[in-house]
Amino acid sequence: MATINILLSALDEREIARQVAIPHDETRMQFHLPSNTVANYDEFSDITADYYNYHYTRCVTNGGSFSGGEARGAVRTILENEYRRRGGDIVSAFNDAKDGTNGGLRAILDIICEAIKAESVERYIRDVFDRCVKPVSWDQKVDIIRQFITYCSPYLSSSIVASQPERYAQNYSELIRAYVEGLKQTSAMFRRL
Repeated sequence: MATINILLSALDEREIARQVAIPHDETRMQFHLPSNTVANYDEFSDITADYYNYHYTRCVTNGGSFSGGEARGAVRTILENEYRRRGGDIVSAFNDAKDGTNGGLRAILDIICEAIKAESVERYIRDVFDRCVKPVSWDQKVDIIRQFITYCSPYLSSSIVASQPERYAQNYSELIRAYVEGLKQTSAMFRRL
């Protein structure tokens, strides 16, 4: 099987879902919430940090955990980024969890799940590229990247210059980020939010 076929097969949406997304979604479903609201910010912070550790240790590290401060910091970054995108901030996230608005605490945990899942999808795609685009021959790398851009152009943002595969052959981080962002916009595995 040609290298591009192996690459495209591993990056098929169904394969990414099977390898990465489904385990994340199942982990999210298994976390029990006694209530969809919190009484105060400390409870909000503790529950979200506990969930982050729960999810991360089951889907990413397969054991081990973060300290409370590390988990709270990671959650705060995730929530601030998502709520800033929506025109809010961490206080908006807390208020949603406190009042039960906009899906309450359940939706907050969904946001955390989706962020961890997106990171895992990006790592999975990078691993696939690292295995398929070997640094043996510059011409082979450029050819594989050219074919990838051609096949996956519907998922890629306009910032990717299709006529310049050489630009991405040495360092395909920008290409991977563009592919993940495209999947987020079009793929069913990211449509929950």
